[in-house]
Amino acid sequence: PERLAPGRRRRARSPGAPERHLLGSVPAAQTLARVIRPCYGPHGRQKLLVTAGGSTVFTGYAAAILRALELEHPAARLLREAAHAQAEGPGDGAAFVVLLAEALLRQAEHLLRAGLPRSQLRQAYAAATAETLALLPSLSIRSLGPLEDPFWALYSVMNTHAAPQMDYLAKLVAHACWATKELDGSFHRERVGVCTLRGQRLEDSCLLPGLALSASPCGQVTTVLSGARVALFVCTFGPASPQAPATARLSSPEDLTKFRKGNEQLIDKQVAQLAKACINVAVVWGDIDEQTLAQADKYGIMVIQARAQRDVVYLSRVLDTPLMPYLLPPLRPGKCQRVYEQELGEGLAVVFEWESSGTPALTLVLRGATAEGLKSAEQAVYHGIDAYAQLCQDPRLLPGAGATEMALAKILSEKGSRLEGPHGPAFLACAQALQSLPETLAENAGLVVSEVMAELSGAHQAGNFLVGVGAEGIINVAEGEVWDTLVAKAQGLRVVADVVLQLVSVDEIVVAKRSPANQQGLNPVPQKARERPSPVKKSTPPPLK
Repeated sequence: PERLAPGRRRRARSPGAPERHLLGSVPAAQTLARVIRPCYGPHGRQKLLVTAGGSTVFTGYAAAILRALELEHPAARLLREAAHAQAEGPGDGAAFVVLLAEALLRQAEHLLRAGLPRSQLRQAYAAATAETLALLPSLSIRSLGPLEDPFWALYSVMNTHAAPQMDYLAKLVAHACWATKELDGSFHRERVGVCTLRGQRLEDSCLLPGLALSASPCGQVTTVLSGARVALFVCTFGPASPQAPATARLSSPEDLTKFRKGNEQLIDKQVAQLAKACINVAVVWGDIDEQTLAQADKYGIMVIQARAQRDVVYLSRVLDTPLMPYLLPPLRPGKCQRVYEQELGEGLAVVFEWESSGTPALTLVLRGATAEGLKSAEQAVYHGIDAYAQLCQDPRLLPGAGATEMALAKILSEKGSRLEGPHGPAFLACAQALQSLPETLAENAGLVVSEVMAELSGAHQAGNFLVGVGAEGIINVAEGEVWDTLVAKAQGLRVVADVVLQLVSVDEIVVAKRSPANQQGLNPVPQKARERPSPVKKSTPPPLK
């Protein structure tokens, strides 16, 4: 490439020697992109990962893949943080962030080799980002009406996952979101819950009122019809565990009788304390003692054994009651209208119902034969819920299937060819980076990339910016109903710009020698995925005007 400014003469590189990267973050970004790229788009493939702890992860979701990787390179960890910020905010676009950031860093290195100073490169990239965000609203030609069925918009968002029967899932999500929408037109994610239950098929998924959990009542009391007061326990429902270090010293039959009587009195006292505090529902994450369960039946307490700790944690947030490590009544028990069991084929769920706002009004119960298939369907459902929340705040939609990226690339390329100074090459570099995304879509669809990109570029040059990449070639996204939400796309571009501008300013990465004791601090990202939406309302960036 042509040098933009005079610089120092570089030392000749010996033949066969690898070329030194001017940006130390480029190799790490390329490695991450190489892992994520085959999973991008509706035709993306799945990954079967084995983590350092020996667990197996089968997913095509970029955020889950990044979470399972053990990363040591600081630039790679920074990119992962940016991708997780995108996944936790708008709910989708983690792969978009990684791939576009890698393409921009690669183009930035070309500009640095051409002699563009880093300070001018940062300014030019910032100007190109501002221009891109300003152009984005002008590409929106479709909006979701306030009284319109959101199925067509949610299906386009959810179809980026490999779960089967996506049209049926999208209909369930659309119905749940529409039914829980407030009278003023607002929508809160916490009003729709998601429960996974092994067994049957995905087509047997259904909607239940209230919050449904994969759990089962253990005693004779299986229903509380009104005035339910709930306590949550993360301990054994009964006396201390047999593995406790305390040991009873018994030397005679009388001592054994006294010990048993004292144990029974202790159990009766603990359960009586719960009944005195008006606790009539106990959700337990732990073992349940039969004698303590019999006492709970005597006092009319419904005992529910949860199958997953995440369900108890989520219920604690919804009910605003603490998790108790001992069998004691909480100072602030949870309250709901009623609690009952619900049979779903061979499965069993427990339903909590409210009549107040701010609590789950409907639960989408997902059925499936395998845990991995349920995880994929669950993640697609969460993306649909997040997309509907975005559309309630900003109903504008953008052309999908890479059409928006190609339209932005065309405009930036035309403007960059007219600009003088460092801004011109930077605009052209951003255009090249944006074009890499539809190229990836074509590659994952098994198409001839060069032919598809030639047809796509010709259509956009002719002024048809509604042309994108489909399963068999280029498609009209308006006819195919392939859309992206404006909120998610704009936030993804902001996240990419932030992380790229940070990494462009780094000229060298220096890593101190680590001791074995510090190896655990390499991956500060939480190990568990966001499997349930937090009842705390998310903050969404203001809509573009």
